[in-house]
Amino acid sequence: MSTEITVVRPGALTTVQDAGRRGHAHLGVPRSGALDAPAMALANRLLGNDPDAAVLETTVTGCALRPDHHVTVVVGGAPCPVTVDGRPAAWGTPVHVPAGAVLDAGTVTAGVRSYVAVAGGIAAEPVLGSRSTDLLSGLGPAPLRAGDVLPLGAPAGRPAPSGPAPWPAPPAELVLPLRPGPRDDWFTAAARRTLFSATYRVSPHSNRVGLRTEGPALERARGGELPSEGMVLGAVQVPPDGRPVVFLNDHPTTGGYPVIGVVTDRGLASAAQAPTGTPIRFTPG
Repeated sequence: MSTEITVVRPGALTTVQDAGRRGHAHLGVPRSGALDAPAMALANRLLGNDPDAAVLETTVTGCALRPDHHVTVVVGGAPCPVTVDGRPAAWGTPVHVPAGAVLDAGTVTAGVRSYVAVAGGIAAEPVLGSRSTDLLSGLGPAPLRAGDVLPLGAPAGRPAPSGPAPWPAPPAELVLPLRPGPRDDWFTAAARRTLFSATYRVSPHSNRVGLRTEGPALERARGGELPSEGMVLGAVQVPPDGRPVVFLNDHPTTGGYPVIGVVTDRGLASAAQAPTGTPIRFTPG
């Protein structure tokens, strides 16, 4: 009989995520997948899972789960209090949860997204080769609700020995390496200087589709709009208000606003953990 977990408290937004749906952008399907991929991989490694095994990605307020069999769990990513049936448990290292007990990953103390990994991984039905929830297209499992039941896979390895793991701290300042283009010539020289010299802040309107910014508007050198063209992960699109938007994993695969540059992969995991108001600096990448 397979093991299942029941969602007791779904939190503000909890979704199933893995490495995502790579290779389908030409069909209009975004990559999706865990926004903080290194956190997902580390949580899985500590459990002996495949690095890309499906996990739960929570948003700010965590979630609570009840397994029907004994399971081993790691809560990582953004730091948060962890309890098992109300008793304090360890964050960032394997925790044993008895059958019928409630594991609660609480509200984050820093960062935005915590990751709840279970030995064996979340065995939701794959769609186009991935178990990830895609909020833009609706592919994959729906965001979790109280009472949802999730199947688990069979544990593939042994949990790592207990001890400190190298979890990076959420950023106090978000530094995003950026490669200019392909449409940086749509902006004035002053705007291009502003992009690399001004301090922006994370907007409260940010989500899994894009990290929106607050700060100085970037002035166009030319008017009009582009025909829709392909968009990539990390593209920095500039809508009519002039404030850059960094595309994250659930981004649309096409768009008509000019892309002034592309954030390199090494900056995107930190973007997943930057709460509202975090200062942002774009640097030449």
